[in-house]
Amino acid sequence: MRLHVELFRQRHKWVVRSIYFLVLLTCAIASALAVFIIETKESAFDVALLEHVQSPSSTPVEEKVVAAPFPIGVDPRIETIEENPDVETYFSDELASVSKDRSRLTWWKRNVTARLTMFEWYQNLASPVSRVLVIRAGDRKEEVVTRFGSILGWNKEQRALFENLVASSSPKIADGKFFPERYTVAKGESPEVVAEKVLTQFDEAVGSRYTDEIDAVVPFEDAMIIASLLEREAYDFTDMRLISGVIWNRLFASMNLQLDATLQYARANKGGKEWWPVPVPDDKYIRSPYNTYQNAGLPPAPIANPSPEAILAALNPKETECIFYFHDKKSNFHCTKTYEEHVALLKKYYGRGK
Repeated sequence: MRLHVELFRQRHKWVVRSIYFLVLLTCAIASALAVFIIETKESAFDVALLEHVQSPSSTPVEEKVVAAPFPIGVDPRIETIEENPDVETYFSDELASVSKDRSRLTWWKRNVTARLTMFEWYQNLASPVSRVLVIRAGDRKEEVVTRFGSILGWNKEQRALFENLVASSSPKIADGKFFPERYTVAKGESPEVVAEKVLTQFDEAVGSRYTDEIDAVVPFEDAMIIASLLEREAYDFTDMRLISGVIWNRLFASMNLQLDATLQYARANKGGKEWWPVPVPDDKYIRSPYNTYQNAGLPPAPIANPSPEAILAALNPKETECIFYFHDKKSNFHCTKTYEEHVALLKKYYGRGK
């Protein structure tokens, strides 16, 4: 039987190869045609978009809508949390159109190397005039600078200039103002122009909503730091508010925050190969001002770039007596008032705890 099969294969080898070649040729022609059609349409769109951006005087000037200030439900001056009833409405109405790309990085997305969607990847490959730049909520500035620099072909000096232009602008903070969004820019755009786009978006979505009255209660940098922690620790807006309540409770109790996200940040700062490595027990002993297991209070600066939702949650924690929390394997949130209860739940869901 095997001999007959081998004889058949030898006799008809050229037929098989011809069919295989025809299939490959058909696929190649179809792909080339599709790329040509889509590229032609997108190129025309890109040119029109860039002409519109570069010639704003050609279109009527729209009246600028004044952003509603963030509501606030915490007062660290008197160490109280009083939930603001406007939070959910603000989240649904005010923040619904703030950003076109507010997709958050859950634990599995955070470890994916390729951050661009298929459309973004294709456009950057095919478009002759524009590039798509993406900042996702929870990215740290180094990720943003590296990604933008690679896409736009910036050298070391241009990357440093972009980072400095964003970070040093008012209000000055080391990280947190690289606003999560999808930006379309010209191919090879300068660091100055891209920085201006990012800062404009940040000011419209965050800066204009963070009034002096809010700053007098919760300083802007404190809110951005807490929001960055929430962006890395939580899964959604409800989760953010719950963890925000725990964080504020720990701050009021002068307790170390003990957040694993800060261990990831501190470990990456030591020269690791990943921006957000999976924390291990030994990381709790890393010597770093960002190690919240070893240092009291907030880290010295944001550890990532938060979404407006995270900032809203930082200002509006859920009122709770919880001090300890964790997520189970299904990402459900569990919190307790005492450490003994915390350990009991860890043993229940993970079979260990001490």
